[in-house]
Amino acid sequence: MNTLEDKVALITGGTRGIGLACATLFAAQGARVAICGRDEARALAAAEAIGGVCVGYACDVSDPEQTASLVAAVEKRFEAVHILVNNAGMASDGLLIRMKNEQWNEVLRTNLDGVFYLCRAVSRGMVRQRYGRIVTVGSVVGIHGQAGQCNYAAAKAGLIGFTKACARELAPRNITVNLVAPGLVETDMTADMTPAMREEALKRIPLGRSGLPEDVAPLIAFLASDQAAYITGAVIPVDGGLGM
Repeated sequence: MNTLEDKVALITGGTRGIGLACATLFAAQGARVAICGRDEARALAAAEAIGGVCVGYACDVSDPEQTASLVAAVEKRFEAVHILVNNAGMASDGLLIRMKNEQWNEVLRTNLDGVFYLCRAVSRGMVRQRYGRIVTVGSVVGIHGQAGQCNYAAAKAGLIGFTKACARELAPRNITVNLVAPGLVETDMTADMTPAMREEALKRIPLGRSGLPEDVAPLIAFLASDQAAYITGAVIPVDGGLGM
């Protein structure tokens, strides 16, 4: 069933992992997809590989001017943005007592500031058209915390409050704002985990396995569809039961 037929979706961090899985699924469901990544060549290659009406763009989401230009370019090409998936993110781990200022600032700029810049830019058009779906990819780390990731946890926790505030503010204009909080998912960001770290993490997951990007993308597609019109301000974990 093509639940996103004729919708225009902007997906950041769309060249790999959860973002790429979303772009692939959205296109299969009939959406016109703008894939955003830091590397233009990679974004263009991902769009070509997916096919359909899929276009690649380069953007550093931590830069407010680049994000504004990205949204303007997508709106010019497709005449609207109906769906925003905030998936771009990064980690720069370290213990609190050793964390450098730049580690803190870089993670906050990308993972939190970038979502603010993009939501601000797309919400203007969504308010005018009285329709919009914003889905942000957070993390269970923003709910439960994680040693060695105070910067990442702070950013992802900030997204929860930001999501709820935006959901209240934009609801009168038929714009929903939700957050999906993945647990341990096999992406580039988790590829550097040591075997010991992975084994310890799996012990805490009732389903006994790590997730795949394809485990997360269907929920994001649902929240982006008209079938989820009565869901807003939600924080939904996709973590194999880790939160229990």
